[in-house]
Amino acid sequence: MKKFLLILVVFFLTIDISAQEKWGNDSLNCITNLSLYREHYKQKNYTEALEPWRWVFMNCPRSSGNIYKNGPTIIKAQMKLDKDNNQAYLDTLMQIYDNRIEFFGKEGFVLGLKGSDLLRYDKKRYLEAYEILKKSIDLQENKSSAGAISQYFKSATLMEKNSQLSKQDILELYTKLSDIVDYNLINNAKKSKYYTQTSLNIESLFTPYADCNTLIEIYSLKFSSSLEDIVFLKRVLNVLDKKECTEDDLFYKVSSKLYELEPSALSASKMGKMSISRKEFSKAIEYCNEAINLEQDNDIKAKYYLGLADAYRNAGSYSKARIAVYSALDLKDNWGEAYMNLGNIYIAGASKCGSEFEQKAVYWIAVDMFNKALSDTNVKVRASKSINTYSKYFPSTEVCFFNNIDKNSSYQIECWINKLTLVRTSD
Repeated sequence: MKKFLLILVVFFLTIDISAQEKWGNDSLNCITNLSLYREHYKQKNYTEALEPWRWVFMNCPRSSGNIYKNGPTIIKAQMKLDKDNNQAYLDTLMQIYDNRIEFFGKEGFVLGLKGSDLLRYDKKRYLEAYEILKKSIDLQENKSSAGAISQYFKSATLMEKNSQLSKQDILELYTKLSDIVDYNLINNAKKSKYYTQTSLNIESLFTPYADCNTLIEIYSLKFSSSLEDIVFLKRVLNVLDKKECTEDDLFYKVSSKLYELEPSALSASKMGKMSISRKEFSKAIEYCNEAINLEQDNDIKAKYYLGLADAYRNAGSYSKARIAVYSALDLKDNWGEAYMNLGNIYIAGASKCGSEFEQKAVYWIAVDMFNKALSDTNVKVRASKSINTYSKYFPSTEVCFFNNIDKNSSYQIECWINKLTLVRTSD
């Protein structure tokens, strides 16, 4: 009996301690103020929510995670209304994030929010923001939020402008963050629009560092000391490829070394691109086919099919180039990049189609492909430019008349194309 009573006493003491940790010494006021601020918050009446929120924040910090999720919104609203005291509000905002980590964890994620807001509201504290965001990215890795990635790179460029980081540091950070963004674009469909925007932000900030001469100079210095570093080699190739710096000998050296160390779909695809730049088209076709056969992910495989199409197009095998693009579209339906590729194949192969009129008629088919690409927002601008550019090469009304072809009628283009299209004129 005594043992049973002892267990009950310990049980109720544990409950009491747990409750006190959660609610503090004044549970009634905690519950009241928590409910009050939440009601105002739900109605977006942040000014009225401020006082009860502050009371809960100060007196019962463990009572609810919502204190720290809602707090930044309330404080930011005050910052808009009371700009003279923004620094004090910013200090409160930083404390909210520190307390959230202390009481509810998720350090890496919360540091991303903290560093982003610090840079957003006080750019003079870019060094502090950089250190916070660096820790966040190191902890989160591929789970890093889009906002934290964007602000981290922004803080790094401010560091470089103030001679606290080198251009090489920026380049290495760009490649690292690009890998994280690319991972999320493929594996995090729900938030892909945020990572797409972050990708654009990073590209914009990186532009001053992105000319081929600078990239080649920086990477060449490190290449000789990183011959066995597969991660580094992959990053170099991805950046040089993205920035279209594939003509330099460094791209050949890095591609060859990566393929030697790790004959994978990625390294084979880079060897294919490198072979195209060196006009070794037969080799390019072999490497591109190898990349396709080794790759399991359909989205990436579709990209490699476009690489194969480029190899065939440069070799003058336009029908095979078109077949490769169709294979890409089988894997990735309505892909604008594939339709852009098709349009360019038709333009490249137009000279194979008989008379001057028949060659110009091929531009109808090319523009048809660019029109299909318009529905893909990723290539819409490029597609529109291509339509405007190549519509100028349509046959004139006079030329159509002399060839007994009526405007807006159907027309079958023969030769290797063998497709039906609509007659249009350049005038």
